[in-house]
Amino acid sequence: MALIWLGFGRQHLCLLKRRSSLLLKLTAVVFAVLLFCEFLIYYLVIFRCDWPEVKTPAHDSGQKTLKAMFLADTHLLGEVRGHWLDKLRREWQMERAFQTALWLLQPEVVFILGDIFDEGKWSSSQAWADDVERFQKIFRHPRHVQLKVVAGNHDIGFHYQMSTYKIKRFEKVFNPERLFSWKGMNFVLVNSVALEGDGCHICSEAEAELIEISHKLNCSREKRGPGRCRGAPLLPASAPVLLQHFPLFRRSDANCSGEDAAPLEERAIPFKERYDVLSREASQQLLWWLRPRLILSGHTHSACEVLHGAGVPEISVPSFSWRNRNNPSFIMGSMTPTEYALTKCYLPYENTVLATYCVAAGLLVVLILVHSGLLPSPLIFGWNLLRKFKTT
Repeated sequence: MALIWLGFGRQHLCLLKRRSSLLLKLTAVVFAVLLFCEFLIYYLVIFRCDWPEVKTPAHDSGQKTLKAMFLADTHLLGEVRGHWLDKLRREWQMERAFQTALWLLQPEVVFILGDIFDEGKWSSSQAWADDVERFQKIFRHPRHVQLKVVAGNHDIGFHYQMSTYKIKRFEKVFNPERLFSWKGMNFVLVNSVALEGDGCHICSEAEAELIEISHKLNCSREKRGPGRCRGAPLLPASAPVLLQHFPLFRRSDANCSGEDAAPLEERAIPFKERYDVLSREASQQLLWWLRPRLILSGHTHSACEVLHGAGVPEISVPSFSWRNRNNPSFIMGSMTPTEYALTKCYLPYENTVLATYCVAAGLLVVLILVHSGLLPSPLIFGWNLLRKFKTT
């Protein structure tokens, strides 16, 4: 009888060891996959990005270079259209991507080109406060890194939805500074939603601000004399970089190309003025008033490069979120008062992460089936197959 109990005990112990071994293997696979998909992949992908080299003339070799990141259309979901799982997945992706980029690339300033939120145009005071708190967690940054934001139509509404209350609410969180100068460079941050051109109160104020900025920039380019520039604050003489949410007027994305451009079937669809892009008139006014050397915009969620006027380049920055693109990205800019160089840094593809999870799930199923005896061990199966092949 004692021998029977001893044999039973050994069999039970062997079963426990097998189960413990299976549990250990499953835990190891799950941990490894989570570590790779939720942390390591961001470092592996963004590590390949590097700041472009800006060409400076020999006589300007003492110019300081500014490292700037440009991203757009984060679309943090709100309480109405935001499913909790969608929020968790996409916001974690943006948080890891942004924090990894800060750690690896060490930018000095980050510009976000509008549509920070998805429901700012209609959110209640409490919902707005909740969205802002989430934004500040996701896009937290060291004090020495400056974060500048422009308003988009999802933040304050389109022209027919925006109000002074929504604009003030937005500007209370994000500095309303329209002209930002640093290291001898000027950046103009435009509320492009207000450039409707219909003479509304908000539109008139926005245009008056831009005219005042235009005057300051013109004074910085010219020698001071007895005219209107006397006593005006002196800005760097550098031509400005224009930052806004809506792109300047273009007929469509038909001439855009690249892996992150709009899908082929959408590129020829005509853009609607004051909805997809700014109007012709507003675009011409901005070019005339500010005379920028470079324009960066968002809104379309896709990449595009176009030239305006006398060859002024505009870069449409793709969305930073998996919710809008499988292959999100951001722009890295090395800038001096006279020159600049831009490059694009891609984030991990969403389908790569999903495929990795699917492969891992299949591996877990195989481990469980092998352990339960419903499937032969791959090693034993391979050995038997090899022996069979040799005997034939």
